Amino acid sequence: MSVSIFDSFLTTTEIIDVFDDAAVIQAMLKFENALARAQAAEGIIPESAAQAIAQHCDAQRYDIPAIVVASRHAGSMAIPLVKELTKAVAASSPEAAIHVHWGSTSQDVIDTAMVLVTRDALTQIDATLTHLTNRLFELAEQHLDTPVLARTLMQPAQVISLGFKFTGWAAPLVRARQQLRTQARRSLQLQLGGAVGTLAVMGGKGPAVVKRVAAELNLTEPQSNWHTQRDEWVRLGLEVAVLAGSLGKIAKDLSLMAQGEIAELSEPSGQGRGGSSAMPHKRNPVSSMIALAAAGRTPQRAAALLANMPQEHERGLGNWQAELAEWPALFLSTQGALAALREAMDGLQIDSGRMLRNIDSLQGLVFAETVTIYLAGAIGRPQAHHLMETLTRQAVAENKTLETVVSAAVQADAQLREKIDLATLHTLFDPVAATACGASLARRQLPELRAAMH
Repeated sequence: MSVSIFDSFLTTTEIIDVFDDAAVIQAMLKFENALARAQAAEGIIPESAAQAIAQHCDAQRYDIPAIVVASRHAGSMAIPLVKELTKAVAASSPEAAIHVHWGSTSQDVIDTAMVLVTRDALTQIDATLTHLTNRLFELAEQHLDTPVLARTLMQPAQVISLGFKFTGWAAPLVRARQQLRTQARRSLQLQLGGAVGTLAVMGGKGPAVVKRVAAELNLTEPQSNWHTQRDEWVRLGLEVAVLAGSLGKIAKDLSLMAQGEIAELSEPSGQGRGGSSAMPHKRNPVSSMIALAAAGRTPQRAAALLANMPQEHERGLGNWQAELAEWPALFLSTQGALAALREAMDGLQIDSGRMLRNIDSLQGLVFAETVTIYLAGAIGRPQAHHLMETLTRQAVAENKTLETVVSAAVQADAQLREKIDLATLHTLFDPVAATACGASLARRQLPELRAAMH
């Protein structure tokens, strides 16, 4: 697989290698080897033919760029590959050469190869996803009592627990891992149907060959071929797309909290990471950038998978080929985002002091709802709401804290003085106390999330 330099810097070398041209060709040859072995075991072809074929199922023996070029005219990567494999086998055993690719078709070879390399890609994704999720668990547990501003519609809302926020980031990743594992068990299945999916060339022994090839490749045995029934396969791609979206959510929050004016979180720096070619002071959130780039590209790739599901009759024309072209990039982007956020979270810098200063800079206005609820117990909800609207405007106009203004209002009103406990009122403006509800929810949720990872 040829990857542009702009794709390469948004992902990892390891995931590029999974979908490399040589890796895909090797997976195709692995299928041909398994097919010959299974057919020999069922007596369809001679054992000697299977052995001869196996000797030539090594991608290093072939001119892969030439095969790629030839496939443009052939209409399938499998056609020139099988031609070269047949030629190589014929050079040592003309009798064996006639049994190469026996009873199979190009899509069998290519789909199965894509299943094999996708399995390798999912192994990488699962490992990185597990690391990132466990790191978020650690951060959540460490910061259950750390106050931070919650923001709604891009504006300060209330004070919550930072650990609660980290737990919220982790939860979709746990669900994504579960869904990917479940869907992989259904989607990573052998493709083997022959020309029109009926296994006709192998006759009554076709199902037995399918069982043997699936076992040889450690793939799920399909109920039937899925040449143009792409539902389970596309579902797997869509689960990867959903994961990319969840990673984009984390990156969006992280990048906003890392802005210089906010400066509550920051990605690790040093060794040229996140620098600027013009401004030495910059600390660009490059991990967030990579994850946001992945999330921004994913919807189009997911849409392409869905758009190409209506395939013609027993073999698609153009739509299957489009799916193949889109598929690897979806995994490259998602693994790139995972790896980038793993690096960010491993070295995440948390400025709890800045979080408190950001809270304090709002003059206590973010505690207005909590105070309103407390006052409502004494004077009723409508009156409390009206009073707090007046007092918040006064605090802003006079550049005073809401706590000061409310305390003065209580002391100046005989009814409020009688019903409101000032000591209790002051606790409502305590940022640490404000984390209690979120922290409690996170404490209950974290053990469940951890258990779901096993």
